[in-house]
Amino acid sequence: MKSHTEYLTFNVPARMDFVNITPRLEEIVEKSGVREGLLLCNAMHITAAVFINDNESGLHQDYKQWLERLAPHAPVSQYRHNDTGEDNADAHLKRQVMGREVVVAITNGRLDFGPWEQVFYGEFDGRRDKRVLVKIIGE
Repeated sequence: MKSHTEYLTFNVPARMDFVNITPRLEEIVEKSGVREGLLLCNAMHITAAVFINDNESGLHQDYKQWLERLAPHAPVSQYRHNDTGEDNADAHLKRQVMGREVVVAITNGRLDFGPWEQVFYGEFDGRRDKRVLVKIIGE
């Protein structure tokens, strides 16, 4: 069984945004040489997420509005976590909703998606470097 690991680094200028990372994951799968297996993609920061959905700008705007209603950034005083001097409690909650990681099957050397599926990095406390783990195992 083969194993291949890479780390992606993101520095998103906005506090909250989504980045389509599917093309980069496809490149990593090809580089790995794995034809049949699994890809794990994991946000390694507790204020970021990795998720699968449609690459449609209206949907992404809906996500941003929904998440902000669900866990508004301001006022920062509404969260006990922010008593520590942080201002990102909302980002922790948004990450919890959107998810830490995804697993995608690799079939015939390609990511095996359903219709319209793409992988996204979700940032909820941007403006600094954050890492994403990509781990591929298989034959």
